[in-house]
Amino acid sequence: MSSTAGGGSTQTGAPADPAARLGFKAGMVIQELGWDNDADDELRVAIENALDADMVDGDYGNVVDAVLLWWRQDDGDLVDGLVDSLTDLVGGGSIWLMTPKVGRPNAVDASDIAEAAPIAGLAQTTTASVSKDWAATRLVAPKTPA
Repeated sequence: MSSTAGGGSTQTGAPADPAARLGFKAGMVIQELGWDNDADDELRVAIENALDADMVDGDYGNVVDAVLLWWRQDDGDLVDGLVDSLTDLVGGGSIWLMTPKVGRPNAVDASDIAEAAPIAGLAQTTTASVSKDWAATRLVAPKTPA
């Protein structure tokens, strides 16, 4: 795996296993949204192996530890997609926004993510290269003062 271009937040020596890079572990419930034929099946298998379970879909109807949201430039309004992905997310959970890397078809501009996240009530924390064609951006609800 390569580091994120421009320095990013990915550390040298990060686990080669993409599921570990995303912090996914056995027993977690991960909801996958936006899957299509272009999604990285190798990455999906690695995640499900790490979970020791299948990811759940949008019809799951219970809380999930994290959301894996596949998003492409032509998928519509990113803010709407992010807000929709919050539906089943447990407090403190994160959304991993999977977007095609720069130069790939339907790549999402980093400024679009930076603009959409706060409108959806989220903060961008980490960006990681998780496959040949896809980058992952971790989004979390900002901590509010108690």
